[in-house]
Parts: sequence; structure tokens; C-alpha cells
Amino acid sequence: MKKHSVQTVLFDLDGTLLDTAPDLAFALNTVLQEQRREPLAFDVIRPWVSHGAEALIRYGFNLADTDSQTAFLRQRLVEIYADHIAERSCLFAGMGEVLAVFKRQGIQWGIVTNKLHYLTMPLIEKLGLAEQSVCTISGDTLPQKKPDPAPLLYACALAKTQPENCIYVGDAQRDIEAGQRAGMRTFVALYGYLGVDDQPDQWGATGMLQTPLNLLTYLSINA
Repeated sequence: MKKHSVQTVLFDLDGTLLDTAPDLAFALNTVLQEQRREPLAFDVIRPWVSHGAEALIRYGFNLADTDSQTAFLRQRLVEIYADHIAERSCLFAGMGEVLAVFKRQGIQWGIVTNKLHYLTMPLIEKLGLAEQSVCTISGDTLPQKKPDPAPLLYACALAKTQPENCIYVGDAQRDIEAGQRAGMRTFVALYGYLGVDDQPDQWGATGMLQTPLNLLTYLSINA
């Protein structure tokens, strides 16, 4: 496959396209304080953001998977997050330039996330991205979600692009697995929310991105 055969670039949302950690950290710390717990440092929370609200609660409160408190606390976190969505979130540094280059070059881009639709759409609408995305697939768009390849294949159908002409970028192992199973080239967003135990060099991705601008280098496009 030649580099210029790429027609569509698909992004995971949290930790790949957008830096949403500040808003999610605010929500978690608010719940902790409501429960008379000490807030956590941002750098401690950040690696957990890509794993979703439930993982944030389990980590923040040190709860077991089966703890009965998890559902209530998770719902409270999501309520706070929804009320403050996009207040502190933004594109990662360099991503705006990448998307501008894509527009000039006629390369489509879209979003495939496990984040639920009712949180995904207000977020990208407030940041002015909804109309730019050729497709936005949320965690409840289909019965399946990543690492199942179905959401990525559905995105291809909406973008009218064959998987071999797509790239998927994500910051979690499930993202790379989903992309591989869909038959796409995959890239790890090393600038995203990787944890200390993650081993992205073992995931079998096509490449690694230290910054979003590295994607332009792979595509041999000048910014």
C-alpha cells in the first residue's frame, strides 16, 4: 500500500483527537470531594482517562470491580462531566494544523470512540468539529464497540472508503486491535493517555506518533 492511498483517517476521541483529561479530572475530583475524599493530582488521573468513567471511579476510590458503590459514583461523575463538558478540553497541540492540512489535501477524517453518543456529540459540537468529521461513531452507535472492528468498518462505510485506504489512530491497545481486525493501518498516539504498564511497542501497530504532526510525515505531506 502506498502512503498516498490513504483517503480517510479515523481517530479515537479521548487521548487521541482531543485532550479531555482536564474536564474528566475535574469531574472525578469533584466526586471525591463530595464523598469527603482528598482530590488526586492531575498527572495521577490522566493515564486512566482513556479507560472510561467506571475505571476512573474504581481507581479514584480504590474499588473492586464488583463493588456496589461503583455504579452510583460513576453516574455522579458522568453527570458532573456532562455539565462541564468542553470547558477545559481542546485539540492536542498540532492536531488543528493536521486537520487543516487534511482539508487542503482532500483527506477525510472521522471519529470512532467508545464514549457514549450523548457525551460525544455535545463535546465535538462545542469545539466546532462535528461538521468537519465525515463520520462520528460512538460507543452505543452499534451493539459492538472497540476492540470489535464493527464500529471501524461502519465508519468506512459511511466515509465510502475501503479499510485498506483508512488509518486508525488511538492511544489504547483496544484501538490498535480494532484497527488491525478491520484491516487498517494503525498508529499509537504516544502523546495520549498511556499508563505506566502499557507496552505500545508490543501492540503491532504500523507506527508510533510522538505528536499529531508525525502523521503528516508518514503521509509525506508538508504542513
